[in-house]
Amino acid sequence: MTPTALSLAEAASLTRSGDLWLFTGRSAADRAIRAFTNSPVNHVAMVLAVDDLPPLLWHAELGKSLPDVWTGQLQRGAQLHRLEDAVTTWVHRYGQRAYFRQLEPPATREMEDAALSVVAERTGSQFPTTRRLVGRWLRGRVRREASFEDLYCAELVAMCYQRMGLLGEERPVNWYDPGRFWSGDRLELRGGAELGPEIRVEVPPP
Repeated sequence: MTPTALSLAEAASLTRSGDLWLFTGRSAADRAIRAFTNSPVNHVAMVLAVDDLPPLLWHAELGKSLPDVWTGQLQRGAQLHRLEDAVTTWVHRYGQRAYFRQLEPPATREMEDAALSVVAERTGSQFPTTRRLVGRWLRGRVRREASFEDLYCAELVAMCYQRMGLLGEERPVNWYDPGRFWSGDRLELRGGAELGPEIRVEVPPP
């Protein structure tokens, strides 16, 4: 049976490349994102757990709370962080609840390489302003692609999943929002891949 909750250490030991981590918060901005997209979550990120490295979290955010593992710099936008550090920051500093979903079957080495190519290309890509974020999402509703000069979190995950062969390209990446990656949306992946149910992650006090 799939557990309904795990400690952060347990979840970090189980998570693999391609797994998704989802967050839901209480701030006005968090609630606005969920209301606008009719979604229970306001942020999505993807794991890269390559060889014997600690698991890393690849996501796009407005803040610059942690050094980017790829560049070694504090930067806004697309960022690669140590997973446990990032989740702890999102839970305790940003007031979020964390969940993760496992990709089955696990990502292949070729999929990991494809995702790493996105990291190499997009690290440091800016997070859009609120106005541009709304505009990008609305263009996605009518399947009109937006430029890649800036990216929000769901676009970055969708781009990785497309490059990994898990999502088709019939929809542009700006069609996706965080809620598309929640189980209630029943996202259809290619190649027989599936995402498991949400598992709540309990993070100890800092």
